[in-house]
Amino acid sequence: MIKYTEDHEWISVDGDIATVGITVHAQDALGDVVFVELPEVGRSFTQKETAGVVESVKAAADVYMPISGEVTEVNEALRDDPSLANSDPLGSGWFFKVKLSDASQIDPLMDETAYSAFAQ
Repeated sequence: MIKYTEDHEWISVDGDIATVGITVHAQDALGDVVFVELPEVGRSFTQKETAGVVESVKAAADVYMPISGEVTEVNEALRDDPSLANSDPLGSGWFFKVKLSDASQIDPLMDETAYSAFAQ
């Protein structure tokens, strides 16, 4: 199950671990991603708190935490090759993984149909 935020992050939940990245729409709007700042493993965030930064040739944008939780892993491959956020934003371009602290925060997030309508 993939859900989407109004800030153009996606979240995929597997048990109590969620993988987070930016959407295809976000990377299209940003253009070529040249740098990512990823959160520190072990750090806890509240929902909608800034957890990272993505910089492109056009702009810089904050990456917000879609749900509250503790970062368990970051995508080192993305740090080494930020263009993965463009070439495979929903796959190898993921940003970080989070251990959920409140799974009920996922329910109000948008599904693909709602997000597609929102992002137009």
